[in-house]
Amino acid sequence: MSGAMLAPQRTSPAIPATDWWLVACVVGAGIAASLQIGKAAIAIPLLQAETGYDLSVLGWVSSIFAVLGLFGGVPIGALATRFGDRRILLLGLGLLALGSALGAGTSGLGPLLVCRLVEGIGFLMVSVSGPALLRRCVGAGSRETAMSFWSCFMPAGMALAMLLGPLFGGWRAIWLAGSAVAVLAAIAVVLRIPAGSVGQRVSWSSLAADVAGMFARRAPLLLAFHFALYAVMFFAVLSFLPVLLIERMHGSLALAGLLSGLATAGNIVGNLLAGLLLRRGVNRTALLAAAGFVMGVAALFVFLPLLPVTGAFMCCILFAMAGGFIPATLLSTGAAIAPRPDLVPATIGMLMQGSNLGQVLGPVAAGWVISAIGWSGAAGLVAGLALMAMMTAAALNRDIACLWRPAG
Repeated sequence: MSGAMLAPQRTSPAIPATDWWLVACVVGAGIAASLQIGKAAIAIPLLQAETGYDLSVLGWVSSIFAVLGLFGGVPIGALATRFGDRRILLLGLGLLALGSALGAGTSGLGPLLVCRLVEGIGFLMVSVSGPALLRRCVGAGSRETAMSFWSCFMPAGMALAMLLGPLFGGWRAIWLAGSAVAVLAAIAVVLRIPAGSVGQRVSWSSLAADVAGMFARRAPLLLAFHFALYAVMFFAVLSFLPVLLIERMHGSLALAGLLSGLATAGNIVGNLLAGLLLRRGVNRTALLAAAGFVMGVAALFVFLPLLPVTGAFMCCILFAMAGGFIPATLLSTGAAIAPRPDLVPATIGMLMQGSNLGQVLGPVAAGWVISAIGWSGAAGLVAGLALMAMMTAAALNRDIACLWRPAG
């Protein structure tokens, strides 16, 4: 690794580790970003009625959001180092607001997908800069707690979108509301979070060498791959849950949105419990393996008609709750194993590339399988991915288990 890659320009006074309003503001920005994912899930039935496309096509409305994240995670991390995490966070929120507002005025699937790509860049900027900002601003003793709060941003935003989306009466109104929320989050960041580091001079050749070295290490690669498996499972289930509930229950979109939001909110509980267990020194790879096992088993009961509707819905809550243990553990671990503090954004970006891979593949793969085979095909897909996640967790054990010791 290059030892002299970065030369700080100037830094503002340290931010108190106890400033939980700052943490809340950063998490709020993440929630505003993930709303843009959840709005697509609740809008798919509306788009299906308006356009007549099947789920294999409409799955792209959810998944194309993350296409640029397949390749942009590490470069965005480098930009956060160069220009400052706060600036990249604000730029990301601005792109989310712009893309969502423009999308509301489009006609046709193609222009809508282009606007979703703009939103995807903004989401990636927020999701990479948020953990880096928390890592910089929060003291070591509070970082596990702050990161567990941060890891809730995805399910919290998706749950809010599913709960509130049906109240707007049309997908265009949902898109405009998403834009407004991103603007409000940006205002909160400007008012509450001081500028901090203005960025650092980056030697791009040295950064490239450092990143190449990071890609050559097993642990970051396995963490990113595990994040991809989790994201495919999570979005395969949650992206089409409203459609599944409408079909099984013959209910309204509002009821399906309410139930889908409640199920997604279970993921928040898992994230918070993971933070508590990590602070107590629970083995991280065992936590990942157990969560993958529960997700795989629960998905079978969600998709297959083995239980009454109520029982299948409870299994969906269990699926989301178990899944919450995974991002909290991966993000905390990824920030901790970064080779140097200035490489935390790039390391988190690498994990987010895995997450974005899953966000792309999850809705598309599930939509294709459901259209071709039915809901039973989705059950087999998620169960197989859960087995792969358990195997990846076992492979991770020797790489990261020695870095933490149980609290004694």
